[in-house]
Amino acid sequence: MRVRATLNALAIRLEGNESPEEVRKTLAQLPARPFEVEVADFVPAEVVAAVLEAAEGRKVVFRPPRGHEAPARTEVVPETVRAGRRVSASGSVVVLGDVNPGGEVVAGGDVIVVGKLRGLAHAGAGGNREAAIWALKIEAKQLRIADLVARAPEEGFSGKGPERAVVKEGRIVLEPWGKGPR
Repeated sequence: MRVRATLNALAIRLEGNESPEEVRKTLAQLPARPFEVEVADFVPAEVVAAVLEAAEGRKVVFRPPRGHEAPARTEVVPETVRAGRRVSASGSVVVLGDVNPGGEVVAGGDVIVVGKLRGLAHAGAGGNREAAIWALKIEAKQLRIADLVARAPEEGFSGKGPERAVVKEGRIVLEPWGKGPR
């Protein structure tokens, strides 16, 4: 266990090899300031209980280890994305409605539209070419996956059911998915 003082709190790093007694003894000697606890490895419940017990009503914040990225969240948009609106997330984005022309959806993961996609969709915005764009009907003028861009065909749209856009052989391709009519 390591303890250091920061401007607003006492930063405590639990390595996973501490005993509850060691934690109680060390923390009892510290000034009355909030705790910021970084958990570096598996920590038994008894050790966590000892930290909370030693806090004696102080504010306690648990943080992931430094350098550890929090998992990307999925953003759910419960309505149509209208013109002029931009939705972005580090994870996937699910739109429960349409994406109208002039609307934008940018995601680090997949873009899933439970409706018509007529605005801009950019999946894998951080460079993830494994990401995909899913929609009940894709009518967008432009699709982006990672660093790739695809434009709508000159002859218009021919999809007759749910479609997805994926990267194959370095290009964005549209393909049917699900059991809709073909």
